[in-house]
Amino acid sequence: MAVKSAKMTESTSLKQYLPFLAWLPKYRREDLTGDVIAGVIVAVMLVPQGMAYALLAGMPPETGLYASIVPLIIYGLLGTSRVLAVGPTAMVSLLIAAGIGSLNPASTAEYMQYALIMALQVAIIQMLMGLLHVGFLVNFLSHPVLSGFTSAAAIIIGVGQVKHVLGYDVPRFEHFYEQVGFLFTNITHTNLTTLIIGLCAIGVLLAFKYPLATWMKAHLPEFIAVPLSKLGPLVVVVAGVIVVARFGLAQAAGVGIVGDVPGGLPQVAAPPFNFAMWQAVFPTAIAISLVGYMESISVAKALASKKRQKIDPDQELIALGAANIGAAFTGAFPVTGGLSRTVVNDTAGARTGMASIFTAILVALTVMFLTPLFFYLPSAVLAAIIIVAVAKLFDWHAFIHAWRYNRADGLSLLVTFGAVLAAGIEAGILIGAAVSMGLYLYRTSKPHTAVIGRIPGTEHFRNVKRHDVETCSEVLLFRVDESLYFPNVTYLELQLLELVADNPEIEHVVLVCSAVNYIDVSALEVLERLMSELRSSGVTFYMAEVKGPVMDRLRQVGFIDHLGGDRVFLSTQRAYEYLKAATG
Repeated sequence: MAVKSAKMTESTSLKQYLPFLAWLPKYRREDLTGDVIAGVIVAVMLVPQGMAYALLAGMPPETGLYASIVPLIIYGLLGTSRVLAVGPTAMVSLLIAAGIGSLNPASTAEYMQYALIMALQVAIIQMLMGLLHVGFLVNFLSHPVLSGFTSAAAIIIGVGQVKHVLGYDVPRFEHFYEQVGFLFTNITHTNLTTLIIGLCAIGVLLAFKYPLATWMKAHLPEFIAVPLSKLGPLVVVVAGVIVVARFGLAQAAGVGIVGDVPGGLPQVAAPPFNFAMWQAVFPTAIAISLVGYMESISVAKALASKKRQKIDPDQELIALGAANIGAAFTGAFPVTGGLSRTVVNDTAGARTGMASIFTAILVALTVMFLTPLFFYLPSAVLAAIIIVAVAKLFDWHAFIHAWRYNRADGLSLLVTFGAVLAAGIEAGILIGAAVSMGLYLYRTSKPHTAVIGRIPGTEHFRNVKRHDVETCSEVLLFRVDESLYFPNVTYLELQLLELVADNPEIEHVVLVCSAVNYIDVSALEVLERLMSELRSSGVTFYMAEVKGPVMDRLRQVGFIDHLGGDRVFLSTQRAYEYLKAATG
């Protein structure tokens, strides 16, 4: 029996780190149909998107296809989400371009070396986070910070692609506003043919996104309508190639095209080890690791909850890290899960990680046999795909909602948004996170407190300023609605001493700890000092509703012995009745 139990434990452990062992042996024929259909549809989306996001990252277009082969196979086997579609994304591509571009690499080869090193660093960081169970670190990037970052990033990405739609070169600038200024001052250099192609592509993509999508959803089954509505990128790519090639617009009108896209599968090679290069891209790798994981886990958890499936956050980090190892060794760049492709993958019927593997196989076939077809692909079409894709990232509703609910959250969103535009991507995220943490510390440094009394005829105690309650003038029931730690405990002490000074009839003070989950060492010292100060004023200090874990710590350090065990009440009701009787 013990041997059987050990084998089961070993099997469970293997399935935790190798999730495909849980679903592959039970793979069914009906799973195959859904996975194949989803794999084909996502591949159709991913080919033009991958090339577009590669250009956004400053990489050759074929690297976007390389990033859509091995990483997808690895994640399909190791990921706990059955529908997450991993690959190049706009957000990560922007971070890559910003991080490597600031280093001013001397050549395309050096640029690619930086990208490979970055992919390996992201892999190492994410896998370590997963193995050490420190995925909680991403929680320090609050929703307002991420919302402000993504909205600003959408603007930066969109403006960065305008040059391809206008058809003239824009040099790299350190600041976003410099790029905007250059675009406006050189607007007369616009290539009208390129502009028409770009605007037509944007129009077709928007048509697929809104009116056609609405019509399809109204007249077709969802599993057909949603995938068909996502075929806009493929349509504009095919149309763009045909138009430019048929009328010779590259030569006759100077329309920018992708040109030669090397065919064949990527070569397997290790990224270079150069300490200076590794050190230079490390800050960007950290940003990509955190932002990429947040982008993946949010959509994976949202879709999994609808089907009552379980997502393991730590294993997701390991799977994404392993996928990035695949990217680093196959000439690609960092990858993560994409929102739109994941939704399509889910709607198209993906059942298991095999859907990702089928997508990778189709992309590999494209790289092997179809790359010559992309020679006349207009850069303006790829730019249009990116612009329309990132437009949804700009979310002004999030700011209005945050500002109405909590001005501090609205302010952190606004500061992050402005910092990303003014100071750059990495600096903007850091500034936003710092402001968010600073506002949190400020907010918790002055916690909500209340003098409470009993609602007549009940055992419920509420704020005397909000409810008609009964009180005892000799007993002060004081509730603090925050854990006690070094920034806020002095504020609590001053409030209590002020109330005692203003009400000389008070003989007993009860600190109601129903909302206190933690008391740090600094707070403990202040509570001991408060006890002494109250005692010197002839006032006795009590505590009520202290939670178990907090009580355990207070006993461990001898605080309860010092206070007196009979001065800690299980409930506010008991404290009130006892002290009311004691005062007559």
